[in-house]
Amino acid sequence: MGLLSLGTPLDWHESKKHNEHVRDNGITQLMNIFRQHYNRDNDKFLWGDEVEYMLVDVNEQSKTAKLAIDKDYVLDDLNDEAKSLPKAQENNVLFHPEYGRYMIEATPANPYDGEKLEDYVYVEDNMIKRRELSTDELPSHIKPLTITAFPRMGCGNFTSPPAKPIGPASQSLFLPDEIINRHARFPTLTANIRKRKGHKVAMNLPMYPDKRTKLLDDSIPANRQLFKSDKEPHIGASKPGHVYMDSMGFGMGSSCLQITMQCENINQARYLYDTLVPVAPILLSLTAAAPIFKGFLVDQDVRWNVICGAVDDRTFVEKDQEPYPNYHLFGGLDIDEKEHLQVNNHSVNAYGDLQDLYTKDGKPIQKVPKSRYGSVDNYLGDLSFDTSYFKEGFNDLHAPINSKVFKRLVEDKSGQFDKYLANHFAHLFIRDPLVIFSERINQDNNLSNDHFENLQSTNWQTLRFKPPALYESDKDGRIDFSGKPGWRVEFRPMEVQITDFENAAFSSFITLLSRAILKFKPNFYIPLSKVELNMTLAHRVDSVLNDKFWFKSMDSWNIDYHEFTGYDFTWFDRFLMEGNDVLEDGPVYLKGYASSASLAAMNGRTNGNGVAHTAQLNGSMATNKKGCEGKTVEEVNDVDDFGMDQRYTINEIINGDGKFPGLVSLVIKLIATELVPDCCQHCPNSKYAQTLIRLKYYLLLVSKRASGEIPTAAHWMRDKVLNNPSYEQDSKVTESINYDLIEDIDKITQLRDKELVTEFFGDMISDYLLNNRAPI
Repeated sequence: MGLLSLGTPLDWHESKKHNEHVRDNGITQLMNIFRQHYNRDNDKFLWGDEVEYMLVDVNEQSKTAKLAIDKDYVLDDLNDEAKSLPKAQENNVLFHPEYGRYMIEATPANPYDGEKLEDYVYVEDNMIKRRELSTDELPSHIKPLTITAFPRMGCGNFTSPPAKPIGPASQSLFLPDEIINRHARFPTLTANIRKRKGHKVAMNLPMYPDKRTKLLDDSIPANRQLFKSDKEPHIGASKPGHVYMDSMGFGMGSSCLQITMQCENINQARYLYDTLVPVAPILLSLTAAAPIFKGFLVDQDVRWNVICGAVDDRTFVEKDQEPYPNYHLFGGLDIDEKEHLQVNNHSVNAYGDLQDLYTKDGKPIQKVPKSRYGSVDNYLGDLSFDTSYFKEGFNDLHAPINSKVFKRLVEDKSGQFDKYLANHFAHLFIRDPLVIFSERINQDNNLSNDHFENLQSTNWQTLRFKPPALYESDKDGRIDFSGKPGWRVEFRPMEVQITDFENAAFSSFITLLSRAILKFKPNFYIPLSKVELNMTLAHRVDSVLNDKFWFKSMDSWNIDYHEFTGYDFTWFDRFLMEGNDVLEDGPVYLKGYASSASLAAMNGRTNGNGVAHTAQLNGSMATNKKGCEGKTVEEVNDVDDFGMDQRYTINEIINGDGKFPGLVSLVIKLIATELVPDCCQHCPNSKYAQTLIRLKYYLLLVSKRASGEIPTAAHWMRDKVLNNPSYEQDSKVTESINYDLIEDIDKITQLRDKELVTEFFGDMISDYLLNNRAPI
């Protein structure tokens, strides 16, 4: 959760005086980072994951499940050398604070080795240890669960112990400040976003329509007068037919799964970053796990737009919106108060600046299309890599930049910032720093990168391009980079999953896919406007089944699909079992074979053309499926400007279309050609075989979610609510329904209810999991 400095955080009205100081020195630090690390090369492919947990108080007597806000001592204990830190270190685990007082974040203490096959399975073992270690520190009724969004956050008495929403930091009508982490950064961040913005954040999610749904958020207090902001939902902040939320906690208090990968050098990192940009909305849809907010079923499946709104610090003028009655157009910006200061008589220049409108420190005031939490706005370009697929037109979003920063970077004498890199950082630096610590205002720009990280870490996008830190040289002017993080790419869109198996599966999948991208060098570039449309589609209910997404046409990936023939799920059996790799006439086809019906061969079903039928679930998923024909985005946007993009189902993108390989085939070939030692061949009882089989089931999970054979967590959760005996067809998730849902989530987490596990994972995966609980 960003930079956790020690010290005294400044209130917005004091900190805004230092905004330009932080930006100027942050760019100086960035330039020093580039001078120190630009030519750094041959770093190992290392990777790591971040999993966020919610501490849930499950009370069997009262049949309630609430967020535990008084058990945050567990973080201190797990980081205390005199208590549980040695046990955590022994298990290669680190625990970190997160936004919510009820949250903990856990990572491996040391990164995984991308060259080691076993590390792609060890990640699950590490995740299991994290959950065990935190569970051991807690009372038995407190469960560390991996839930993307707590279903009843903001509903009356949803915390344990109870707390009232009367806090001055958030001024929320629904969330008490007691849910916020005690570290000074977090309440200050919450308050400063509101103060800069000039009003509270406002998120409105469409309600899931059911027979008795009122399409009215009746949880909004009508007459509270504790803060001036209490009137906001009644003067324009809330929308009819939507669930209204008004605090940072609704977004940053949700949980996700993030993966960071270290590349060989900066050019490789730029190519990987760009290539994963179009993959981001696909994985957001595939990991959908958030169909309930503030006690309402909502008409979407993911958390992303909630977090975008939760940290949206833009003023009315920056959003190009009319202010609420008697609210200031310029919010808390540091401006000279003038009665004639208006926006409608100012044009916008090429940088996105409103002409002749500046803050007191000289920064132009801009129209800003998106929150500082959002999808990627600029490709970095692969022109220095050996692919050179990037075209100028792919960066087709309006992404305003800080022109002062841009000019400094492109005019830097080192020549290390081409216009695309300069554009990337200049876009990040349109933002103001949100939390400044008084003790950290003045820094040594040759040794510290805190000013740079202040802005870098509070631009939350689907991917983050992560430069190394600054390091002190020895007396001879040399720096030993061994063991020090290099150029990294962080993949951020995925929703956290219920079980360690799922989180390990998606962690390994995206990391293996990244390695496959670096090996096979596919061209996935599409215009960012289409990626943006995909992000919108990914929010829809069951988008994994019902929608088609823009993706690079499979015959334009710049790879020979014939070279991926046979790299399907049957490869695992052919590799491990002697006799399965020899045909009757003798030839060995271990590295490929004539039929490309990968998923169909595995399931024994085809449509006559070697293409697997998309499996349909029983019940509501099959009933609600709309089909993929027709328009799923506005017709005006349904145009391929480059002639190389198409719309595909996620099943086609992940599993292939019967002729062209899907992403799973790229991963399987990577495993087969890069990670499996020859000694593993035809050894079905070896440790390597167990690892390969586990990887196979990871990929099966991804594949079956894409095909619709097993549900996403979001679909499963919605279905549980809709079929709960207490549900009144009014889109409301009551206390009793929430308890039943949390109980089922806990049972699936522990894999201790065969019927539930089978319902969630399907027969094939559940049979394997119930008989093979330990990863290795």
